[in-house]
Amino acid sequence: MASSTVTPPRPDQPARPNLAFRHLRGHRSPAEFAALVRRAAREIGECVSCDARYIGRVEAGEIRCPNYAYERVFLHMFPGRTLTDLGFAPRASVRGRGARAPEDEPCAHTTRPERTTGDERNTAETGGAHRPYDTQDPYDKYHDHEESDVLRRAFMTGGGATMAAATLGPLGLAHDASTARPVRRAGASEAGALEEAVRRIRLLDDRHGADGLYRRAAAPLRAAYALLDAGTTRQTTADRLHSGAGELAISVGWLAHDSGRFDDARSHYAEALATARVTGDEGLEAHAFCNTAFLARDAGRPREAVRAAQAAQRVARPLGSPRLMSLLALREAGGWAGLADRTGCEQALVRAQALYDRGPCDSDPEWMSFYGEAELEGLEAQCWSTLGDWPRAARHAKRAADLQDPHFSRNIALYTAELADDLARGGLPDEAAVAGMRVLDLLDQVQSSRIQTMLAGTARVLLPHRRAGGVSTFLERHASTPRMV
Repeated sequence: MASSTVTPPRPDQPARPNLAFRHLRGHRSPAEFAALVRRAAREIGECVSCDARYIGRVEAGEIRCPNYAYERVFLHMFPGRTLTDLGFAPRASVRGRGARAPEDEPCAHTTRPERTTGDERNTAETGGAHRPYDTQDPYDKYHDHEESDVLRRAFMTGGGATMAAATLGPLGLAHDASTARPVRRAGASEAGALEEAVRRIRLLDDRHGADGLYRRAAAPLRAAYALLDAGTTRQTTADRLHSGAGELAISVGWLAHDSGRFDDARSHYAEALATARVTGDEGLEAHAFCNTAFLARDAGRPREAVRAAQAAQRVARPLGSPRLMSLLALREAGGWAGLADRTGCEQALVRAQALYDRGPCDSDPEWMSFYGEAELEGLEAQCWSTLGDWPRAARHAKRAADLQDPHFSRNIALYTAELADDLARGGLPDEAAVAGMRVLDLLDQVQSSRIQTMLAGTARVLLPHRRAGGVSTFLERHASTPRMV
């Protein structure tokens, strides 16, 4: 059981930057280092949701000692070193917990008495309260609370109401439609829970695809916008809530997009765009335009894709992230390819590559963690495929599949499906069948209508070659594979 003793705040002892940990990060950006932490965790069977913000908190000294899951990961990453060598304080010296931040205190006009629960004390990793001891990682399997496992199960197997309760339950907000008003205003812990819900959806989409998630994601989104209606006492918290709600709308929109529900996706992206405009959040606006451009391309509106991608670039330019500008240039290239404008497409692809080569920086948005060399190759492959240059498209698709981190099962399946289709249309049926079989092997892990639609198209192209042994095996197995409903 977690101790109920609460250590009083000590404002006379400000957090000391962890220079040793900063030195270990070296030239990598916080986002890149966070990705290395997550990879190291997977190597030893841990599952941590480390991101650039967590790394920043460690380096700023706000987390004086990591929880046990992070300790195991860090010691695995740096064998032979102790926590002290990594710049952390001894665990025994930081066992106490800091007091709640003022913005997390219950409002004076709540409609029912509040009591401090273990969950409330332990939600501040993404909240505004500064605590010396990192008491909880959302995916720490060894923490006293089992909330993380419940959340993962709820996302994959629970119904919409169950998912909403499990995902946003710590918010302490009544979001039943029959409730006239929330019981209290939102604070930093609610904003943190909302941000974590976005991360969890992205993580599960990377691993399993969108189809099994979309129907369960509407309830958390409704709860997120209920938080905005609840109001807050601090502008910084209000900004976080608007940003979190907008990012959640984009994430839910992407689940709709990837599962073929284009009208739903368009609505969610528009909602995110409106949220960004209301608050003047340029990062959120660029993200919403980015996804709108991608959707327009997939929905057969290439001119709209070009316009949305160009609008995203205008908004994103002051943000100072070459990698973001690179991705937006690729979105524009996809639109030009849809218009059969080879010159415009090539110019955008050259610009995307040049911007990517500038490398990562601290200004890169957290949501862009998926964008690496593999994604760049995959998006370029889609452009050449749209232009009908099958050999060139196949080369880039193969590179994308080879470069992709094994953790991202959905993307490996996507790039390999692209490869299979390009090979089939380029007159290489045997090689296409081999690639198609690899995709079928991944469909046990990945649920994506996009990938299944691509594979169905490949099967149709390969039908005239069904007498070939490899092609026949692929077609038979594909025909026996259950379709998503």
